[in-house]
Amino acid sequence: MSKPVRHILGLSGGKDSTALAVLMRQKYPELNIEYFFCDTHKELPETEEYLDRIEVRLGIKILRLEAERGFDHWLDVYGGALPSPNMRWCTKQMKILPLEKFIGDDEAISYIGIRADENRDGYISKKSNITPIFPFKEYGLVKADIYRLLEESGIGLPDYYRWRSRSGCFFCFFQRKYEWVMLAQEHPDLFAEAIEYEQNHADGRTYTWTEGETLLELLQRKDVIIAEHERSMARQQQQNPSRKLADVLAQVLEDEDDRLPCLACHL
Repeated sequence: MSKPVRHILGLSGGKDSTALAVLMRQKYPELNIEYFFCDTHKELPETEEYLDRIEVRLGIKILRLEAERGFDHWLDVYGGALPSPNMRWCTKQMKILPLEKFIGDDEAISYIGIRADENRDGYISKKSNITPIFPFKEYGLVKADIYRLLEESGIGLPDYYRWRSRSGCFFCFFQRKYEWVMLAQEHPDLFAEAIEYEQNHADGRTYTWTEGETLLELLQRKDVIIAEHERSMARQQQQNPSRKLADVLAQVLEDEDDRLPCLACHL
């Protein structure tokens, strides 16, 4: 007797994957969907709080998938080289491999929160037993629909959207300069930990989270970074006064750095 097809939905702690969970509960309450979160244990407190809120509001259980070894182990394996846009070992070792182990050889349908107004595919496994489905695209749902789903469900947005536009680890190398400055302000203990990762290399080599400067050097420019950010925010809000603050922040940060993040982490 063959196993039934599994239905899986990955939550990142961001708005799109959360809105997808809301949509699937509304449209397909009969489906036995396995909701999961790939936990690196390097998450923002706001992300953990948001996941708890999702569970309560939707009445679901979010499985925490973990790599067999933690970030520090893999940092040693990769010779102390911090993950970067050109070497995203953290995504592979702590997100993709735990997910593929969780699914194994089972036939699975993976629901992915890519909107109809986005030109990207998200993380699609190369394993033939995992079939990706894009409900937002099928229903023609765009960013405004995502906000509506979150507001109507009572879940709302994660608190980190006040100062950061993407989910992911607190030291994610895709953070922009302003986001690093705000991490230092919102979570000085986590910012200090990120500095430790830059400084502690027994072989004397230098690795930095941001290209061209250390976090301490970046922090020395914080007043300039904040002032430029505020000017950009004001310009964007003048152009469209009715635009949501989270959208304005995202646009300003994308203007600073529009590199696509690791799509297994940021949805």
